[in-house]
Amino acid sequence: MAIKTSDLCDEHEDELQILAPLFSNYGGRHNFSGIIETVKTFEDNTQVRALLEQPGDGRVLVVDGAASLRCALLGDQLGALARDNGWSGVVVYGCVRDAADLAEIDIGVKALNTHPRRSMKGDGGEIGVPVTLAGVTLTPGQWLCADRDGIVVAETPLG
Repeated sequence: MAIKTSDLCDEHEDELQILAPLFSNYGGRHNFSGIIETVKTFEDNTQVRALLEQPGDGRVLVVDGAASLRCALLGDQLGALARDNGWSGVVVYGCVRDAADLAEIDIGVKALNTHPRRSMKGDGGEIGVPVTLAGVTLTPGQWLCADRDGIVVAETPLG
């Protein structure tokens, strides 16, 4: 049975940080949780791909895309790669594309919006750094849980 963010808030409110309700669901899985890995980038998804090519081991990738609404940092190909490599989900503080196809892939995806343009390809971005988005600072190694009601973060897995 999936962990519900509302139940976590009822039972562990003092242990949680709650992200502002800015994100929509785009993946085929609406409930997901896992240990956080991060990447901070601006309109360049090279490091996003590099991480999703690695074994996910049930982790959640948090992509701080600086809330850019000018291009997508994740699409159906990276969504399928994340699923195939065992990632639980991806939270994008920016845009995704291929929304209809992402909805058919068994991976959790939350993002601010959609945009048809692909990102630049360079070597920009930092992996494994604290990122601040939606009013919360997320650090690699913390635990994230997401569902249709929102996104919560704790220091250790709850539920």
